Amino acid sequence: MTVAPFQEAPMADDEPIRIRAVEVLSDDWAVLKKTTLDYHRRDGTWETQVRQTYDRGDGAAVLPYDPDRGTVLLVRQFRYPTYVNGYRHPMIEVCAGKLDADDPETCIRKEAQEELGYRLREISQVFYTFMSPGSVTERLALFVARYGPADRVSKGGGDPQEGEDIEILEMSLDDAMAMIERGEIIDAKTIILLQHARLNRLVGG
Repeated sequence: MTVAPFQEAPMADDEPIRIRAVEVLSDDWAVLKKTTLDYHRRDGTWETQVRQTYDRGDGAAVLPYDPDRGTVLLVRQFRYPTYVNGYRHPMIEVCAGKLDADDPETCIRKEAQEELGYRLREISQVFYTFMSPGSVTERLALFVARYGPADRVSKGGGDPQEGEDIEILEMSLDDAMAMIERGEIIDAKTIILLQHARLNRLVGG
């Protein structure tokens, strides 16, 4: 199954939103805006709301799987936002990155070589998601892709100049699913892709 990105709809005259004011609160690694808007409720009344949006650009993530050996590739790395929220362990995740000027597939092929050290085969986009739509504008394209031992092209580990210190984890899909059950994998995009692999029998019977 391949899922195409949705088409962004143009603004219409009967939009349920009227923007009154936009204030940029921060413009550094990402853009934080405060917006005052009028929202047309389902009962026909208009309500003034204030919302903040965090825009760090869109991204892509991939779960490489080897159906012959029954394995998947994940990464483990330090994430300060989860650390400051009480999770003191490095996060176990699928390989992911920001699109910047690339399309999602080009982005994830580059990230896989940089972080995992693998060249991906038979890559398929399976979801196109908003991960935290209450405040974060990011749209995340989720992929699966085949790999094998012969596809390794470097040691991976990420780019130290960008502050990356990435450990590559190769494990069976069964072990990864067990880590979800034990609360050792708690990253949403990773859980989604591992569940997809299990439900669609990408690895094993």
